[in-house]
Amino acid sequence: MKTLLQQMTEAAAAAFSACGLEPALGKVNLSNRPDLCEYQCNGAMAAAKQLHRNPFEIAEEVAKRLSSNPLFAKAEAVRPGFINLTLAPEAISDYLNARRDDVLLGAEAVGAGRTIILDYGGANVAKPLHVGHLRSAIIGESLKRICRFLGFHAIGDVHLGDWGLQMGLIIEELKERKPELPYFDPSHVGEYPAEAPFTIGDLEEIYPTASARSKEDEAFAAKAHEATFRLQNGDPGYTALFRHIVNVSVADLKKNYGNLNVTFDLWKGESDAQAYIPAMMEDFRKKGILRQSEGAMVIDVAEESDTKEVPPCLVQKSDGAYLYATTDLATIVQREKDYHPDEYFYVTDKRQAMHFLQVFRAARKAGLVREDTIMTHLGFGTMNGKDGKPFKTRSGGVMRLEYLLEDVTNAVYERMADSDMPEEEKRSASKIVGLAALKYGDLSNQATKDYVFDMDRFTSFEGNTGPYILYTIVRIASILKRFAAQEGINEDALPKEILPAGDAGEKALQRLLTGAGEVITAAYAEKAPHKLCLFIYDVANAFNSFYHEHRILTEEDQERKASWIALLAETKRVLNVMIDLLGFEAPERM
Repeated sequence: MKTLLQQMTEAAAAAFSACGLEPALGKVNLSNRPDLCEYQCNGAMAAAKQLHRNPFEIAEEVAKRLSSNPLFAKAEAVRPGFINLTLAPEAISDYLNARRDDVLLGAEAVGAGRTIILDYGGANVAKPLHVGHLRSAIIGESLKRICRFLGFHAIGDVHLGDWGLQMGLIIEELKERKPELPYFDPSHVGEYPAEAPFTIGDLEEIYPTASARSKEDEAFAAKAHEATFRLQNGDPGYTALFRHIVNVSVADLKKNYGNLNVTFDLWKGESDAQAYIPAMMEDFRKKGILRQSEGAMVIDVAEESDTKEVPPCLVQKSDGAYLYATTDLATIVQREKDYHPDEYFYVTDKRQAMHFLQVFRAARKAGLVREDTIMTHLGFGTMNGKDGKPFKTRSGGVMRLEYLLEDVTNAVYERMADSDMPEEEKRSASKIVGLAALKYGDLSNQATKDYVFDMDRFTSFEGNTGPYILYTIVRIASILKRFAAQEGINEDALPKEILPAGDAGEKALQRLLTGAGEVITAAYAEKAPHKLCLFIYDVANAFNSFYHEHRILTEEDQERKASWIALLAETKRVLNVMIDLLGFEAPERM
């Protein structure tokens, strides 16, 4: 269905056309001066420049035609030539009633029939998730949900770091600790053990130990490189060990990502792309896009329009080794074969911007993707401590993600200490609210910018925070439950008809709710989940103002009371959709 903003733009376009002017001049936008009007059209200013006429006269002529349109309570020309618009209360309530059964909240299914692959997470096997993985995981998850909401076949891929020297380091360290294992016996025949000879706890100790040792022990480092070479050339024992490492790591990663309410459709890694590299490199050679540079092989990706230097994309080192760019290109080959996506979307640290620019250009130059395939990299900023530096533990180390989530949960629990909820329910609610505090605290910031992690502010039940949003939803749910009990009805039988607003506070809430679909569409188009946060904070504030101005459950006008209940139900529906798109939920009580 058409949004109210679209309807207003169509009305303004018709008014401009009736005045002999270009319909495109009738674009209506939210006012940047809400103290003066709700919406604004600036087309008269542009028309005046084109026609060398007085802009105020044009605005007056167009506004006069719009004044008779039932969408508007007021259409007014103001100098030097703006058209200020105020919606009619009836137009707003009519729209909300018409949108009642629209699961898209007025948004268009722009992704219908299209496939998008979202590459986010970027965890490494044999290593615990830490705070550096937070932003990729929750931004990527939110964008995946937004894409699915808008009809895309959205595929989330964790893209594991599971190849390279780290595997050789683990294998060689394990070999020295347990040389009797069959994986190291060249004469072994038959199947290898089905159960891994280590736990995730073992791996998390083995890798850093081996990594540190390789920096001081040249002989050990050489053995690790040899183990890596043997693994990458198909040694059966090392391959079996590698599978154990990946399986044990993925099981742990799924648990920890699950605690963040983050899921992936694909658990592919760099290793999965290795089989595609030889044919891909041969294809590059046949197409003549490879160039030798100091013994290495590169693809030139610079363009004349570049305003800064774009180095060649390095795809093979002089010693024959492949790089991240090679793996990323081979992964595109694999994804094209399996899914043929219309769009690729990568969520990583913004310091990888040049890497992805090179990879995207190399992929297009090599013809790996269609000309109309969209390839986007969202480079996010860092999560910093109050000192402005990347977030660390008190001892100065990198904090594990599970510990951060635990700290936030405990901080929320302390704020709920005076609640009369049973202990078990309070603990459960603290986890839900803690996750919301963490996710909203991150997502409410523009993704490309750095932000400061502030435990006190993020876990506050006041201000622009996740707990405040959830508290608003819980308050609405409580009112609806009490109304249902008061009337002796089930909650699915609540009133549904919303009447035209009777005052400014009611109108402000109704009008905000009409923009839900537009906000979701904009969040996808601009890859900006923070737009959802801005919207729901405005809605929460508008509801709480309305709540404090109206005695909802004791209102004597039964028709008006029923309308308010319908409005609250719609507010709750919109807020619940929005927080689901952000990747968290509301508890029953707080």
